[in-house]
Amino acid sequence: MGHAIGDPMPRKASVSPPERAAHTAPAPAPAAAARPQAVPGGTPVPRDRHVGLPIYKMSGSGNDFVMLDARLSQPGEWTPADIRAVCARGTGVGADGLVFVGPGSEARAARMVYFNGDGSRAPMCGNAALCTTRLAARLGIAPAEGMRLETDAGVYESRCAGAEADAELHLAPVTTPVDVPGLAPAKGEHRLVYGVVGVPHVVVLVDDVAAVDVAGRGRELRFDPALAPAGANINFVSAGAGSSEWALRTYERGVEAETLACGTGAVAAACALSDWGLATLPLTVWSRSGRPIRVRARRAAPGQYDDVWLAGEAHLVFRGVLV
Repeated sequence: MGHAIGDPMPRKASVSPPERAAHTAPAPAPAAAARPQAVPGGTPVPRDRHVGLPIYKMSGSGNDFVMLDARLSQPGEWTPADIRAVCARGTGVGADGLVFVGPGSEARAARMVYFNGDGSRAPMCGNAALCTTRLAARLGIAPAEGMRLETDAGVYESRCAGAEADAELHLAPVTTPVDVPGLAPAKGEHRLVYGVVGVPHVVVLVDDVAAVDVAGRGRELRFDPALAPAGANINFVSAGAGSSEWALRTYERGVEAETLACGTGAVAAACALSDWGLATLPLTVWSRSGRPIRVRARRAAPGQYDDVWLAGEAHLVFRGVLV
C-alpha cells in the first residue's frame, strides 16, 4: 500500500457522480516488476492492489480516518493486511481506521462501514460517523441538512451543523453504565463502569487524566478477563474547568493505543457522570487533541438516557490518490 498525493479541496465543491475519473491513475506496473510491500506484522501487500483509488483523510477531533467512496471501492476488496497497510503511520497514509461511505438503502440515506486500524470490522465509531456525514454530503450521497446514517450498529439520524467542519449525530437510547463483577478500580481511580454506545466502553473516573498511564492501564483493562471475550474501549475522565466541562482520554480497542478522541466514549462518560450526580447534561468533553466534543441527552426511564446527541468536528484534511 503506497502513500497518498494530496491536493487542495475546493471549499464548496460537491462531488457527484463518483470522482475516480477526476484523478489520473498511474499505469500499473508490469506483473514481473510488481513487488510486495511490507506492513506491520510482516504481511506483504501488492503495491498495485488499489493504485489510483481516491481517498479522503478526515479528522473527528483528532480521531483520524482514511475515507473511501464505496461506489468506487467495496469492503470486500480490502483484506485486513490492506487496511493495516493504509492505516500504518510512517509507511501508509496513517489513520485510526478505514471508513467506506456509500449510498444507503433508501433516499436521503448513507451507509458507513468501519474498520479499525488493525483490520478488524467494528459496528460503530462516533467520530467516524460525524466524518461520514460530512463526506456523504460533500459527495452528493445524502443531504447535508439531514440524513439517515446506516451502520452495523443500527440506523441513526445525522446532519452537518454550524461550522464548516462540524456534524451532529442522533444516537439510539443509551443504558446507564453499570459496575462489572470482577473489575475494580485501581489506586487513584474512584469509579469504574461498563456501558455500550454502539460499541462497548469502560468509563473510569480519575482525579486528573493527564496523570494516567493510558497505554499501560488502558491495555490492562481492555484485556481484563472480566471483559472477555470482546473487551472494550477504556475511557479515563476527570473534571475540567467548569461543572459542565470534563477531560477524556481513551485507549481504543482495534487501534490498541491511545487515540486523540473517542465520540461514543464521550457519550458513555457523559451518561456515567450524569448518573453519578457529578454533571448535568448537556456537557462538553475535551478530547486529548484539545478539541471539544459536545454531548446532550435526556434522562428517561430509570437506567436509560434518550434523545442522545453527539456533536463535534468532522474536518476534511486532504484528498489524494493511492499510488
